[in-house]
Amino acid sequence: MIKIHKEGRMLLLVLFLALTIVNTLLFFIFDNAIVPTIALVISIGFFIFFTHFFRSPERIVLADEHYVVAPADGKIVVIEPVEEHEYLKEKRLQVSIFMSPFDVHANWYPIAGKVIHVAHHDGRKMAAYLPKSSTENERSTVVIETQHKQLVLMRQIAGALARRIVTYAKVGDNCKINQQFGFIKFGSRVDLYLPLDSEILVDLNEEVVGNETIIAKLKHEV
Repeated sequence: MIKIHKEGRMLLLVLFLALTIVNTLLFFIFDNAIVPTIALVISIGFFIFFTHFFRSPERIVLADEHYVVAPADGKIVVIEPVEEHEYLKEKRLQVSIFMSPFDVHANWYPIAGKVIHVAHHDGRKMAAYLPKSSTENERSTVVIETQHKQLVLMRQIAGALARRIVTYAKVGDNCKINQQFGFIKFGSRVDLYLPLDSEILVDLNEEVVGNETIIAKLKHEV
């Protein structure tokens, strides 16, 4: 049985009631059953798509504190060193995951630690695969300090279709893998900013699974 994410339950209920009313009216309005039948088929497909979009699979990954786990489903679209200007103010390895409308849109913590920074920024709605979306689109930033005092920054980015970024993380929270930290409704991308000496374990254009695929291994000082 498909588990529905809490962010989609009310929307799906309203959608179900609206489609039921519309289709019932169509069967009363038209003597010919062709139009109501076509509308019913389209409605069922529409509802199935939204149900699929808001699914919330149970996933458990076993990984120690050295490993960074994928925070979202999608395709790796960026692996490169960049300057992170918002919080870290230093050069980092950026790994970006682009989510299609068919991916699970729940977001998981990529590593265990303590949340030390959370910030939401309003912005544009350009396509999330564009490089400028990391700094110009609506976005939420969460920074985690690991038990080894390393900082991992992750950023939820709204895309052209996204209408709401939901972030559950709060400063002071103790976080762990297998725990969701947010959801992006109808969009679109999650960026990770990792230490430069991290060992990246995925390739560009690779499809990854949230809370399953290992993205990188952090190097801890002994």
